[in-house]
Amino acid sequence: MLTRCIPLIFTLLLATAAAQQPTKPAKLPPNQPPPRSDQGASEPVLKTRPGDGPQSSSKETPPDLSPPQNDAKDHPESDSALHEAEDAAGLYEGDEIGGVQEFRAWNPHKAEKDVEVGDFYFKRKNYRAALDRYREALYYKYDDAVAMFRLGVCQEKIGEGEEARKAYESYLRILPHGPFANEAQQGLGRLKSLAPEVEKKP
Repeated sequence: MLTRCIPLIFTLLLATAAAQQPTKPAKLPPNQPPPRSDQGASEPVLKTRPGDGPQSSSKETPPDLSPPQNDAKDHPESDSALHEAEDAAGLYEGDEIGGVQEFRAWNPHKAEKDVEVGDFYFKRKNYRAALDRYREALYYKYDDAVAMFRLGVCQEKIGEGEEARKAYESYLRILPHGPFANEAQQGLGRLKSLAPEVEKKP
């Protein structure tokens, strides 16, 4: 019985080994792409420029950014209106909308630390050092209401009345009903009462 099974087992092993042998791929003619499963599908054609590879159709023609033909005649005051808008936005020369704009660093954590150090100097009545720290805080976070209010207080203490007025007004624009709104209003009142005396001085 065993002698009859040995040739059968041997035949099965040979058949299994032959089935596992990899088949060689058919040789392709030179310079021919490999066959694809979607042979009948049409491939999109990208437009090309001389000397370039395939290009996107959106880069074919640049957009026209020139003003309309009668723009200057129809809107003669547009240049002055643009400059007024830039001035109202607080842009300095060179930072205008038409030119290169300067990006400020945004770091609220640094601003908060500057306010904290400014408060330290303010409590010791070193108003100029505190003023520098509040200004730095506003550099890193330009709409920081606390720094803006305390900047105004320091400027009022050292006699910069006009600058203090601007700082109080800026604070009230940022937080009209904020925690220091009443004090900012009182500061503006004090500065208005002092203003005539300042104007009388030669």
